Amino acid sequence: MDPRAALPEPLPRYLTHLRVERRVAERTLALYEDALHRLADGLAAQDVPLARTQPHHVRGLVASLHGGGLSPRSLALQLSAWRGFFRWWGREGAVAANPVDGVRAPKAAKPLPKALPVDQAVALAAHEDEADEPALAARDHAIAELLYGGGLRVGELVGLDCVAGPHAAGWIDLAEGTAHVLGKGRKRRSVPIGEAAVAALRAWLAQRPTLAGATEAALFVGQRGARLSDSQVRSRLRRLALQAGLPTPVHPHMLRHSFASHLLQSSGDLRAVQELLGHASISTTQVYTRLDYQHLAKVYDAAHPRARRKP
Repeated sequence: MDPRAALPEPLPRYLTHLRVERRVAERTLALYEDALHRLADGLAAQDVPLARTQPHHVRGLVASLHGGGLSPRSLALQLSAWRGFFRWWGREGAVAANPVDGVRAPKAAKPLPKALPVDQAVALAAHEDEADEPALAARDHAIAELLYGGGLRVGELVGLDCVAGPHAAGWIDLAEGTAHVLGKGRKRRSVPIGEAAVAALRAWLAQRPTLAGATEAALFVGQRGARLSDSQVRSRLRRLALQAGLPTPVHPHMLRHSFASHLLQSSGDLRAVQELLGHASISTTQVYTRLDYQHLAKVYDAAHPRARRKP
């Protein structure tokens, strides 16, 4: 028996319209059919005919489905299917207004940025691949130290030149231990990079002439002597993380997250971290307070007598 037979009219006719006239893919059609079943069942539970559906009925149904465990993304799909049906039905003159217009799914929670534990971040930044060519090992070590020590974006890192100049996007002042970078919105900022990064950069600069030509301005270059790309940095950092024995794949932004999270845990100075990261709004930086809270919550659960759970 066709499961659509259980749907009240005109829902089966709308599905036929989607399949025949709109030529919707089978997978999409199945998702729409499921959404229309939820609509019909939810309205029937409220004893509301399709033609008398109002926005508050739709909101109540969304709330019920959300309470039942449906994710914001799935709810957005449901609403899209319902909105399309009532739009189609409205063109036939059956309803005067679309009751789904203006109804939005709950916002999905933004995932927390992934940061490494302090010991893993330090181990990665300090690691040098002794089996690699000396120049490449020194370069990758300097990259890891700079990403973690300065919280740079990968685009800021690959844009660094050896020396300051009118056309340089960014450069390192080793005497001051400072990186001058061009960030988002073409905003310049200067950030301290720490003694470990300075030492790693000095070691790399001693090896750099073996790869780079005399006229190459880029601080970090590849085996052919040209400026490194974002993807090359990502690939080398993943390799370095494996070499260092880290249990999780690492990408450049993870070291930026680690820089921010660890600095905030130690200092608690949100404004300073905002400046160092180059965030235009402090609300962007505040996500790291959630990471810090997670760390504190784990400490509490592990140590506080009233937090312990009986097996």
